[in-house]
Amino acid sequence: MTVRSPSEILRTKLALPCGATLPNRLAKAAMTERLADAHNRATPRLERLYRLWSEGGAGLLFTGNIQIDRRHLEAAGNVVIDGTESEAALAALRRFAAAATTAGNHAWVQLSHAGRQTQKPINPHPQAPSAVAVALPGGRFGEPVAMTTEQIASLPERFARAAKIARETGFTGVQLHAAHGYLLSSFLSPRANRRSDAYGGSLEARARVLLSSVRATRAAIGPDFPLSVKINSADFQRGGFSAEDSLTVVRWLDAEGIDLVEISGGSYEQPAMMAIDGLEPREQPTLPASTRAREAYFQAFAPAIRAALTRARLMVTGGFRTAAGMAAAIEADGIDVIGLGRPLCVDPAAPARLLRGEITQLDRWENQLRIGPGWLGPHSPFPLMRVVNGFGVQGWYYEQLVHLADQGEARPNLGVLAALIADQRREARTLAALVR
Repeated sequence: MTVRSPSEILRTKLALPCGATLPNRLAKAAMTERLADAHNRATPRLERLYRLWSEGGAGLLFTGNIQIDRRHLEAAGNVVIDGTESEAALAALRRFAAAATTAGNHAWVQLSHAGRQTQKPINPHPQAPSAVAVALPGGRFGEPVAMTTEQIASLPERFARAAKIARETGFTGVQLHAAHGYLLSSFLSPRANRRSDAYGGSLEARARVLLSSVRATRAAIGPDFPLSVKINSADFQRGGFSAEDSLTVVRWLDAEGIDLVEISGGSYEQPAMMAIDGLEPREQPTLPASTRAREAYFQAFAPAIRAALTRARLMVTGGFRTAAGMAAAIEADGIDVIGLGRPLCVDPAAPARLLRGEITQLDRWENQLRIGPGWLGPHSPFPLMRVVNGFGVQGWYYEQLVHLADQGEARPNLGVLAALIADQRREARTLAALVR
């Protein structure tokens, strides 16, 4: 029996149920870029950034979450596709798509609605399943209002309309963002969704708007266009969306004919997707016993998810750093696509080097990043300091994206505190310039 090297495994093509083929098993995961203009249109900075990533070797690029409602932004610099685009906005999307597919790879639009995780200056009263505020100090998010049944019923068509525009402007697939506490994710969570009507209560009711959005989107884009859903493996919160819930919803999504399921986890309240803890203790799901070491955050959920899928392919993002670990995830856990995020903020060409076998390990910058030593660091005994460090690291990676977009190279020697301050100032300027 011939033993394949990790790079050979990663270079394997992947056929999707819709008929499309990914050129290899590496994907640039969705990361918020916040580089849109004041009208929430794509920009030359986004084009430069995604051209770098396209030329960097990954077979699939996901955009950062592109919003379907300009009143509900994750950040002021989000791109919006809501069906009201001017010809200039559509032309900008076409340039964005062309840049993101320069090297012949796939580029899929991640469609999202920020829901209750909309920043307060953008919308002081964002729509949500129920009037349950994000449990974080600082007043960053507005007090949410419960959506009417009519507002909820309009969501599937809004996702579908945005997906159709994505296809028409040159992107090669779409993903609905139902993870990380945004609107579709919050509908799935019993903590955030306390409705007693057709959209709340049972898991079937909580998943209704997601499944309806999948059906509407598939009808709009046709059977030959890739459709993906990103979903939490768990919320990691007591009383939240559980691993058992996730497994059931994944089965339902598979039956709807999607092409790719991406599993992640957490939300702003419990940011497991950033490998940091929230203010409350993390609720750890019970998983089948295993002695095999796994390097990715959510990789342990993969075998159960793979067993639940009969059609869709499986992607896992978060924590992969070695070619051997990625290859083992494909061979042993049934993961089809490896999602890479933070390493590509510093080295956009890392996928190509992994695929050629030039490198076997990605830099672990996050292990070196901290606000300060001791009680000021990421392992502080004080939960709030751990959270501050987590967002400091996030700000550092945002600054790397900005440097890639502006200078074509990262700035890894930047200090975390300096990066956090620069990121906050830039976000304030973007917010002030936003055309509402």
